[in-house]
Amino acid sequence: MGDLPEDRVNPNFVFNSVGIDFAGPFYIKTKLRKRDPPTKIYVCIIICLSTNAIHLELVSDLTSEALIAALKRFMARRGKCRKILSDNSTNFVGTKNEINRLFKLMEQQDALFQNFLSEEEITRSHIPPRAPHHGGLLEAGVKAFKSTLNEL
Repeated sequence: MGDLPEDRVNPNFVFNSVGIDFAGPFYIKTKLRKRDPPTKIYVCIIICLSTNAIHLELVSDLTSEALIAALKRFMARRGKCRKILSDNSTNFVGTKNEINRLFKLMEQQDALFQNFLSEEEITRSHIPPRAPHHGGLLEAGVKAFKSTLNEL
């Protein structure tokens, strides 16, 4: 059996290295009108890799914009994380492409921002394609959330 990743075994600040996965869809009823159909939502589950703490964010869809908004809300509440691990779903890959494009554009225009990025840049990594066992901690967080939700 191979060694665990460094982020899982070394003590670190809470939510310094995180894993992100989505659960859903879930359907909620709005109380505006009784005849309205249920609204579809998803849950963005953010798991600290060193302490296994879980942070939940509700999102309306699985787009890159919704993921970026969820990350902004998470970082406003919990602080900036240094490393993000995710699976290879399309919204994560699309978000990575958008962030890289923004970084390249800002680096060209502002040397001060370039220095900031080199000091504060968040590293992103994906689990290997067709290897869901690498995201076992992420899937365990999804399972814990779903089992807790079903008990309510």
